[in-house]
Amino acid sequence: MTNDRPADLILSGATVHAGAGAGTDASPGPADHVAITAGRISAVGTATEARAHAGPNTEVLDVRGAMVVPGFQDAHVHPPHGGLAELRCELHELLDADAYLAAVAGYAAANPSATWILGGGWAMPAFPSGTPRREALDDIVPDRPVFLVNRDGHGAWVNSRALELAGIDAGTPDPSDGRIERDAVGAPTGTLHEGAMDLVGRLAPPATQTDMERALLLAQRRLHAFGVTAWQDAWVTPPDLEAYRALAGRGELTARVVAALWWDRHRGLEQVDDLVAQRERGLVGRLRAATVKIMQDGVSENFTAAMLSPSLDAGGRPTSNRGLSQVDPELLRAAVTRLDAEGFQVHVHAIGDRAVREALDAFEAALEANGRSDHRHHIAHIQFVHPDDVPRFRRLGVVANAQPYWACHDDQMIDLTLPFVGEAAGWQYPFASLRRAGAALAFGSDWPVSTPNPLREMEVAVERVSPEARDRDPLRPDQALDLRTALDAFTVGSAFVNHLDDSTGSIEVGKLADLAVVDRDLFAPDSGPVGDAHVVLTLVEGAVVFEGAP
Repeated sequence: MTNDRPADLILSGATVHAGAGAGTDASPGPADHVAITAGRISAVGTATEARAHAGPNTEVLDVRGAMVVPGFQDAHVHPPHGGLAELRCELHELLDADAYLAAVAGYAAANPSATWILGGGWAMPAFPSGTPRREALDDIVPDRPVFLVNRDGHGAWVNSRALELAGIDAGTPDPSDGRIERDAVGAPTGTLHEGAMDLVGRLAPPATQTDMERALLLAQRRLHAFGVTAWQDAWVTPPDLEAYRALAGRGELTARVVAALWWDRHRGLEQVDDLVAQRERGLVGRLRAATVKIMQDGVSENFTAAMLSPSLDAGGRPTSNRGLSQVDPELLRAAVTRLDAEGFQVHVHAIGDRAVREALDAFEAALEANGRSDHRHHIAHIQFVHPDDVPRFRRLGVVANAQPYWACHDDQMIDLTLPFVGEAAGWQYPFASLRRAGAALAFGSDWPVSTPNPLREMEVAVERVSPEARDRDPLRPDQALDLRTALDAFTVGSAFVNHLDDSTGSIEVGKLADLAVVDRDLFAPDSGPVGDAHVVLTLVEGAVVFEGAP
């Protein structure tokens, strides 16, 4: 593709990583210049080649020593939750129970008119068995309900006032999709798992439209600062969609967003018509709501991941618990088949090996009923994958959507997972096996569950150790990826899932100039850990959406 109009901007002097799939329109040799014209890439090559595209008004930006990469795309993220956390009682950046309690006390004192204390971001390893108690909150806020969602979104810490308002006591049965943490006599202790959170959460005042729009703008600013130019929001309710629509309609949504509409597990196939109507409303500007998200199980740490084998007790003995299939497998097959026929992409949360198998079975049923499509269905998280199911991803055309930051020996893995999962511990996060089997791989962060920084996420994919604890042994090092594969999973791999690979995801002439500039050549021998690199510039269609110092 050629363009006779002079370039608006030339990025000069950087190493250019064109990315997987970059074809003949990319420079055939080493490139250190990228020219941008009218929001698209007009040249990729050397200084001489780029100079041919310069005009009297062309801005030349010297980024010598840096690397230009395709804009990162997050295949599974929760921006409304991340943004709202900043507007409420924010615990994500704190490290222990004392710090959490000090933050709650400070927030309550600073917001005396708040009828509820809402927020979250606490980490399970900060508490014995991962379950905080109500008494600690009662001492700080005895008169108002407190509802604090944990970092992974699968549990909530509440005080006695919240339990009282919800009518939760020793006689309250567990919901079918969750569990109330109890003491020896059955009284609720203050932690609610999965669907049990709704018993209290449904009573809390909802965020307003203004709150949601502010939250999304905060989240967008933060994601752009990490080089993210597009994402798939993995939990979009009707209020979330309205906030996205408002920003997109005003031109304030600078990122490209795929909205994964939430499947209500308390309803059945009758909700498909509602989702079709939401999809029609969700096509505004850079927003596209053509995906449905189904939560198939919980998480390993609270024993709600759907597993093929029972979890173990503290003594290493098998229990009767195999976790929760939040959607009946028969209904899941029917739902995925119907959604596939309606033209939706389906995005399934599956942590446990049984949940992964149930999801693959559902995609296989849809394939048999409807034939092969280009919907690019995907399974997110894939913590435990039975070896028999690894080759099914490619055979069924299902994308492996991984959140690599968890594939390490962090405290949660050491204290709350490995002692209780038995043989399945050896099946965790099989990134390399999936790639060898030919599966398409996309990466996401699941922020605010973990960092939204793709560079730190990639380090874990490559090293299988946490950037916070680089001296620990790697988790299943045989499943490590090389840096190029990890980088591609956060660019063209996620662009593929987002149906944006025809226009983004690699640096090629004619594609949109959605780019990130990293402060160093990530592939240079002396570049240091990839997680220590920083994004210094983010562009969407050639327009600067973030600029910062290294």
